[in-house]
Parts: sequence; C-alpha cells; structure tokens
Amino acid sequence: MTATNFDIADTRRRARLDTIQRSLNARHARERRFRFMGLAAVVTGLVLVAILFTSILARGLPAFWQATLYLDVYLDPEVIQVDERPVRETGESPAQFRERELAWLNQLGLVNWNALIDEALKAHLPGEIESRQARDLRALVATGERFALRERVVANPELIGQTINVKMLASANVDVWLKGNIDRNLPDHRQQLSAQTREWADHLEAQGVIRNAFSTALFLNTDSRSSPASAGLAGAFMGSLFMMLIVIALSIPLGVASAIYLEEFAPRNRLTDLIEININNLAAVPSIIFGLLGAAIFIGYLRLPLSAPLVGGLVLTLMTLPTIIIATRSALRAIPPSIRQAALGIGASRVQTVFHHVLPLALPGILTGSILGVAQALGETAPLLLIGMNAFVANVPSSPMDQATALPVQIYLWQGNELRNFFEARTSAAIIVLLGLMLSLNATAIWLRKKFETRW
Repeated sequence: MTATNFDIADTRRRARLDTIQRSLNARHARERRFRFMGLAAVVTGLVLVAILFTSILARGLPAFWQATLYLDVYLDPEVIQVDERPVRETGESPAQFRERELAWLNQLGLVNWNALIDEALKAHLPGEIESRQARDLRALVATGERFALRERVVANPELIGQTINVKMLASANVDVWLKGNIDRNLPDHRQQLSAQTREWADHLEAQGVIRNAFSTALFLNTDSRSSPASAGLAGAFMGSLFMMLIVIALSIPLGVASAIYLEEFAPRNRLTDLIEININNLAAVPSIIFGLLGAAIFIGYLRLPLSAPLVGGLVLTLMTLPTIIIATRSALRAIPPSIRQAALGIGASRVQTVFHHVLPLALPGILTGSILGVAQALGETAPLLLIGMNAFVANVPSSPMDQATALPVQIYLWQGNELRNFFEARTSAAIIVLLGLMLSLNATAIWLRKKFETRW
C-alpha cells in the first residue's frame, strides 16, 4: 500500500470513528435528558403531593382543637324542680316502672338548663347583665351543651344541689372569632356575633375560661344541624366501618376464588376470553355506574333499606371485585411454571399444586391487591350518593341495616355547609382522618407483602 492509499484509509477510519463517537455522544445525551426528565417528573409529583398535604394539614389541624369553656355550674334545686328518681317497687310491672321513669325524664326535659349555664357565665363577666342580653350570653355556648348537662344529671341525680366543673364547647361562631378566621375589622352588620358577645368572648379567653382544647367531639359525636360546634364523625366512621367489613367479607373471597379458577383451572376458549375482557372493562367503568346499578337492583328491586351500610357495602363490593380479580391473576401469573411442574412431578394433584405451592407464593401480591382495592372503596363517594347515603343521620348506626353515612360523604356534606368559616377547617380535618385510614391500609399492604414475600 502506498503512502497516499494509507493516508486515505486512515482518514476514512478516523471519519468512521468520529461518526461512531458522535452517535455515542448523542445517545448518551438522550439518555441523560431522559433520566433528567424522569427525575424532574418524580420531583414535580412529590412537590405537588407535598403542597397538597401541607395545604390540608394547615387548614385541618386547627380543627382538632376547639374553643372550650371551663365552668363551675351550680345545679340549683330551685331551678331543677324534679321528684326523686323512681325506684322499682315490689310487685310493680316493668311497664309501670318505665312509665314512671319516663314521667321523671319529662320533668328533667322541662328544666331551664340554659339558666344554670347563664349563671355560671355571669360569674366570670364584668358588670350587671340584664335579661334582654340573655340571647347574647347564650351565643357563647354550643346549643347541644345544655343536653349534655341534662344527661349528666340523668346519669347521677345526686349531683343536684352541688357545684360541678363542666367542660363545654363554645359555639361555632365563637370558635371562628377567637381563632381569627373572620376579619375583626368588619362592620357589626357583617359579623356573625353581636358586639357584646364578641366582647365577652375576648374577656373569657383573657381570663382563661375559654381555652383551646383537643376536640374529642370530632371523633365521638355524630353530625348535628342544631349545634354545628358539636358535629363529629362518629356516625360516618361507623358507617364506613360496616361497609368495609361487608366489602372484605364478600369481595376478597369471591375475587380470589374467581381469579384462581380463571387462571389455573378454566379452559382457554372463547367464553373465558369474553369473561376476561369483561372483567378488564369493568375495572375501567366509572364508579358512579355501580351506584346506578346498586340503586336499581338493591333498592329498586330487592327493596333493601335506603342509606343502609349493607347496600353501600354491596355496591362497593361490585366495584372492587374486578380490581381484586386482576391483581390476583397477575400475582398467580408471576409464579414461575417450574413451581407447578415440580409439584406435579412429585405426584401432587392439580388442586394440591395450586393451593399448597402456587397460592402461598402468590399470597403477598394477592394481599396487596386486595387491600389496595379496599382502600379505593373506602374513598369512594359517587356511588354512595346515588343510594341515598348523603342523608342527614343524627345517630350512630348499630348494624348494617341502620341508616348511616360514610366518611367521604360526610366530607362532601360539610364542604357545602353554609357556616363555611367553621366547616372549612372541619372538612380538612375529616380529610386528614380519611387519608390517615387510607395510608394505614396502604402501609399494611406493604408490610404484609414484605412479611410473606418468598424468594425462589
């Protein structure tokens, strides 16, 4: 090869190397851009989630503490003019005793409990309070507190004539005023409280009679229209609990059994292909459609009670079944075929192979999918609205057949309450409770997956 030919070959080789190097540099640059975009997407998602959680916590955490009055109430016998509590007499029938006890309770119901609370408040307020100012005075205390005082006397009539220390919730408007959730510079006609009530509230707070205390009412009371300050989540929590028990009892066994049959035993033909397509389609159906189905079948045809957790649980079971079936089939499909072949090779039957070898290995994935499906059902609102679970329920349900509401629906109801300054924080607090339950279920799913995970 002459020098000229050698130079030409070397030039071509260098050109090819330069082309390869440029191609590698471009490939590496694309890879770096892709990694950067992926990292940016993850960081953006985390930032948005952090902003959401920070916003909810900032609004909701103050609602866990509520303005509370600490008063010494004298149970004046001159005001509580009732007979002694009836005692069952010898030979008296239960109906007769119950009639006398109801008459005694009616006497207590006629007592002016507001007067006792007014006297306790006057002891901490300056000046002489006239009778025409009674309305301003009673605006300091939540409406339902007089009933709580009556129940305390009913439980222990011996308290009559004594001075007892009572913890009472301040009214919702007082709570909003003292927390600064309303502009104090607004004119009187735009304030929710009269000028006298606002002055007394500030005075009682300065004296330490009104203090912020942890709100047990938020967890122990039911919803209330007459006394917003006493509204709580107990009824909604029990309604959600009954529904989730029904969902767990029905959807998990049915979903897992269906998935095992379809994946391990069902023949591959057009029928099973059609079933599989329909299951995948049902998983993508909007939840409100299941609400329409539940209203038509369970309420319209089967005549089950409206607003009952039983109906809500059945509707959510239908909605959760496709998710559990798909998750279970994916977990079963992830088990290597060698496990099945080894079991069959040592003489195990098809059923023994599935239940003794395949199912234990797939258990982490099955549990994870089931718990995530239940967590999804816990946060659903739309199907419950269509079966009437947005009705106002003042009692804690004692069975799945009683009328009830649910936590997501309670959030929906509070969000639209006219007393927005008070219930905006209450709504965020309810969201925190619901998120806490859902995060607990997700954490349980992760823990179970780690606990039962088997490496092969």
